[in-house]
Amino acid sequence: MPPRFFVGSAEAALAAGTDFALPEAVVRHVQVLRLAAGDAITLFDGRGGSHAATLTELGKRHALASVGAHDTTETEPPFRVRLAQGLAGGDKMDWLIEKAVELGVAAIQPLQAARSVVRLNGERAQKRQAHWQALVEAACEQCGRNRLPAVAPVANLDTWLRASGAGARLLVSPRAVQSLPAYAVANRETLLATGVTLLIGPEGGLAPEEEEAALQAGFTAVSLGPRILRTETAGLACLATLNALLGGF
Repeated sequence: MPPRFFVGSAEAALAAGTDFALPEAVVRHVQVLRLAAGDAITLFDGRGGSHAATLTELGKRHALASVGAHDTTETEPPFRVRLAQGLAGGDKMDWLIEKAVELGVAAIQPLQAARSVVRLNGERAQKRQAHWQALVEAACEQCGRNRLPAVAPVANLDTWLRASGAGARLLVSPRAVQSLPAYAVANRETLLATGVTLLIGPEGGLAPEEEEAALQAGFTAVSLGPRILRTETAGLACLATLNALLGGF
């Protein structure tokens, strides 16, 4: 398949039958891939669908592409999942965000929790958010998604719980009695209609008082079985389970 490039930050909109100036970041990517004039590529801007295109001009700092027909094909799952993820240390957040995008997550909410190893605020938090959004763009290029999940600003868990909204909201906890698969089967139509928010703790999980606050805020506790999963595994296991049970695969 032709390489795919996200051009949503470009000033001009994609339109069939036009010449399109590729953004600088895409030009650098094109050069890294050693593409040349005449090569086929695919462009998408995050508004849905994609365009076949052909490189027509390639310089050191600029490139032009001839934009072809709009392909309306989408690869989104038939349900929406917002992943509310406790901040994880090291490169775990990078890895799980990338994989969550591949598994169809609709939005990502990083959360500062009591047991979060990483502490982010101010300018540092803004830089990490921008970094994670760039990872989302790259993951969408790789996996074939044309609509980009948004990474929200880092929020404090307690503050976020008070404004977490309505709809299906699940707290993933090893202490829960009901399993995620059982909940998904019993509430299939609701999940397909309204989507679901998944709350995952950081390393060490959520503190008991945080779990209680989530339950008081209207979350339903669900488990992923008898084994304790790492924070970077739990959300992905949930997404895979929901894909299998709700038609995302």
